[in-house]
Amino acid sequence: MNAKLKDINVEYLFKAILSLQTMEECYNFFDDLCTVPELKALSQRLEVARMLSEGKVYSDIVEKTGASTATISRVNRSLNYGSDGYKVIFERTKK
Repeated sequence: MNAKLKDINVEYLFKAILSLQTMEECYNFFDDLCTVPELKALSQRLEVARMLSEGKVYSDIVEKTGASTATISRVNRSLNYGSDGYKVIFERTKK
């Protein structure tokens, strides 16, 4: 875990997210919490990570997601050297 993230406010945010029980609750909470561009950016990164984990090439990812190569590169770095957060999500959402 990245020690820079750990503080009481981030922990409260994560507890709040973990308390959500339905898709509608997620939509409502994130609609209140994030601007539309912020939420789109987060979902775009997740899609980029999914595509990279499936072996897609940058040009295909740019075309499908509209993400910049800088964003793709940053997500790729997280996939290869990060905390395996994406990996956990991909394993759990396949079920």
